Amino acid sequence: MTVTFEYATHADLPTIVHIYNEIIPSRLATADLEPISVASREDWFASFDPTTRPLWVIKDDDRIAGWVSLESFYGRPAYHQTAEVSIYIDEDFRHQGLGQQSLDHVFAQLPKLGLQNIVAFIFTHNVPSQGLFKKNGFETWGHLLEVAEMDGQLRSLDILGRHFD
Repeated sequence: MTVTFEYATHADLPTIVHIYNEIIPSRLATADLEPISVASREDWFASFDPTTRPLWVIKDDDRIAGWVSLESFYGRPAYHQTAEVSIYIDEDFRHQGLGQQSLDHVFAQLPKLGLQNIVAFIFTHNVPSQGLFKKNGFETWGHLLEVAEMDGQLRSLDILGRHFD
């Protein structure tokens, strides 16, 4: 597997949405309960900027295997040194180390992006993602008890964070 990270283009958006929609039924990684449309993600996609808040596609040769993004945290200017990371991997490529490679890629980009803090919002029951982030030095900065209802079950959300110097 030859993995590369490229800035996402608008032509990648349907694949990005497809990968996002794949995880919805598992109730592990998003609070969306039904598939989303490409049209509903146009504004979201347009908000990314390679110089400050990038969205990368993860490629295995020419195939998109997933995506990783850095979004502004809370949308206020004083938080400019903090970003939220999201990683979504195509189901055909899960459990092959792409989550770790994605974090390594993000960490290497932080100095040029001017970021010192990364946060991740991860459901408490998402054991694989919790493990990946904690293995990489993220700590629980917040625990939101039973804030999501999915299929009649209340689920808690953890805010994991890490400072970078």
